[in-house]
Amino acid sequence: MDGNISKSQRAQVLVQALPYIQKYWNKTVVIKYGGNAMINEELKRQVMEDIVLLQLVGVKVVLIHGGGPEITETLRRMGKETQFVDGLRVTDRETAEIVQMVLAGKVNKSLVNLLELRGGKAMGVSGIDGRLICAKMRDEKLGFVGDIESINPAAITDLIEKGYIPVVSSVACDESGSVFNINADSAAAQISGAIGAECLISMTDIAGIMEDRDDPSTLIPVVDIEDAGELMARGIISGGMLPKIQSCIDAVRCGVKKVFILDGRVPHSILVEMLTDEGAGTMVVEAK
Repeated sequence: MDGNISKSQRAQVLVQALPYIQKYWNKTVVIKYGGNAMINEELKRQVMEDIVLLQLVGVKVVLIHGGGPEITETLRRMGKETQFVDGLRVTDRETAEIVQMVLAGKVNKSLVNLLELRGGKAMGVSGIDGRLICAKMRDEKLGFVGDIESINPAAITDLIEKGYIPVVSSVACDESGSVFNINADSAAAQISGAIGAECLISMTDIAGIMEDRDDPSTLIPVVDIEDAGELMARGIISGGMLPKIQSCIDAVRCGVKKVFILDGRVPHSILVEMLTDEGAGTMVVEAK
C-alpha cells in the first residue's frame, strides 16, 4: 500500500471493505486466470497476493488456469509449428503431451509456488487427477482438443475442506486415458457450476465487454445472458471473446449467480471488483 496513506486512511479502507468481506465469507469463488493476462510477472505476483488475501479473510478460492503463450513458446523451442483452426490449437498426440507437461507441470507448479511464497496454502491438480474433468474429442481435424463431458468435483471440494486453494490446470482425459487440451474458460464455467460457486471471475486482457472495442468509455458494466447473446449476434462480441463470453453464459446457466470479466492487466482488479463498490469490469448475470 502507498506509504503516503495515513494509518487512519488505511483503517477506513478496511472498514469500507468489511461488508464485502462478510458477503463473501465462507463462499466459494472461482478465478479463471490465463493466457495473455499471465505474461507480466509483476502483475502475476499481485494477482497471487489478491488471492491469498481473499483466502485469509475467509473466502474459498479456486484458481483455474490456462497457459496458451507458454505452450506456444515451448512448442517453438522444440521446433514444432503451432496451427490454429477457428481459434483452437490443432493438437496431435505429441502436442497433447507437451500441453500436459507445460500446463500441469511448469505453469501449475509456478502458480502454486507463488501462492505459497505469499503466505497462501495451495495445492496443484490437473483435470486428469481424480478424473476431475472427463472429456471427449471435439473434432478429428483438431486432434486431441476435448469437449467436457462431466466434472467430478471431489478432487476440488476435498482440497477446499482441508484449507487449500486448488490450482487447476485445464487438461482432461477420457475413459481410455487419452489426454485432451481443454479450453480453460469452459473448464472454469463447468467447475464453477459443479461446486456451487458464488461467482466466477474471468481474468483476461481487455477491460470487459465494450460497445466499441477500441473505446474503454463504452464499457458495459452489467449484462444479462440474453443481452450477451444479442451482443454476440450483432458482432459487438467477436473473435477471441466469443468463447469467453459463451463460457460466462454457460456458467450462469450452470447456477453461478454472477460472472465478472476483469482486465488482468490492472493491478489488484480482483480486490477492486470484490471488496469495493467501484467495480472493475463487466458482470454477467441471469436474464430477468
